[in-house]
Amino acid sequence: MSTSASTPLTLEILKDAIANNAAALRCRTELQPAGGAGDKVFPPTYAGAVYAIEQRQIFDSEGKNPQTKTCVVLDSVQAQANRMEDALQAALDAGRLKVPVLSVDFTGLGLLDEVGRVTSLEAPHRVADAILRDSLHEGQPFRKSDLGKQLDAASLQNATPLYQLCPTALVFGIWDSTGPKGGLGAKFQRALVSEIIGVNAQIGKKTSSRIDPLGMRAAAKVIKKDGSYELAGDRAAGAVSPSEVNHGNIPPDVTDGGATLDYAEQTIVLSLPALRRLRFPVDGKTTVERDNAGRTVLVALALTAAALAAESGFDLRSRCLLWPTGPLTWELLSSPGKPTEKLTITSEDAIKLLNEAVAAAEKEGLKWHSEPIPLKPAPNLIALLKRSQEIAASTPETSAS
Repeated sequence: MSTSASTPLTLEILKDAIANNAAALRCRTELQPAGGAGDKVFPPTYAGAVYAIEQRQIFDSEGKNPQTKTCVVLDSVQAQANRMEDALQAALDAGRLKVPVLSVDFTGLGLLDEVGRVTSLEAPHRVADAILRDSLHEGQPFRKSDLGKQLDAASLQNATPLYQLCPTALVFGIWDSTGPKGGLGAKFQRALVSEIIGVNAQIGKKTSSRIDPLGMRAAAKVIKKDGSYELAGDRAAGAVSPSEVNHGNIPPDVTDGGATLDYAEQTIVLSLPALRRLRFPVDGKTTVERDNAGRTVLVALALTAAALAAESGFDLRSRCLLWPTGPLTWELLSSPGKPTEKLTITSEDAIKLLNEAVAAAEKEGLKWHSEPIPLKPAPNLIALLKRSQEIAASTPETSAS
């Protein structure tokens, strides 16, 4: 059971939590569909066009009286991490904060579909992603450059390279499986885990149809050719119906789709023991003060990512817009058996807290790259991307028949 009062999060609270062996910071938020309680929402679909449904034990607000209820995943741990990183990138682009990122510039390469920029906040595997591996830093392959070689030595006992180049990897986790060591590359667990589920989910139905104003008939066969089509005889080889080139009706159909819920819930847990395993040596030497300062920065970074993502809204996908029923409130799990302390923080305050933590770490000799580190895609990556886009352009998607 938690206390009722809420306290603003401060740097001193974070420092004490790291130094005094607090277990975690957690945040549980109830959400409802933007259309109101009982409105249908659409979960993500997985292989086989299925939802992630399971039976879970759901407790009351006092953490008692468990009941088994059907729940559906509305946003997975991986999706939540991506949303938080996207929120950090948006804040960085807007000039609201500075965090280390590596940025690969794909502009001006004559691509069929412009990619623009991809940063370590946007790449699926963060700094260990193949996009960065196959890019150049000052004319050298990134992982063979002086900068990239630092990552080869990254470990729990030496988290300094990741802190300097990609600290979000220490928050959201990373496996450097594409680097020089392959599967033996450094692994860092997720310290921040977030998930959104729908509670007491009842799966509903969805309808689909399309009325073609031109009234195309299935018997009017065509042959696909060079991204377009030409009229075909009834018995011509390769002849298909107009629906294959996005003409014609789609008959009305009813299939499983969407869900109604009692409510949705987001659960965020930040593991402080996971961060305490990290050491931050400088010139081969570690100090307790520097280690704790680096860990405190990562706590502040995690809180900033969560606050920014929450304030950007919970529009998870088409027909899945959620609305929190109350403000995001964190709980500090500091002492077993004692009431948790309730804490609040806005994105503006979180950014300020992050800046204070970074400055404190710098005083201990731990610095990171405050400006984006530019990379350029290597020739083989450009060639592969161009070929992939050419294949995509010559292989049009087909519609339902």
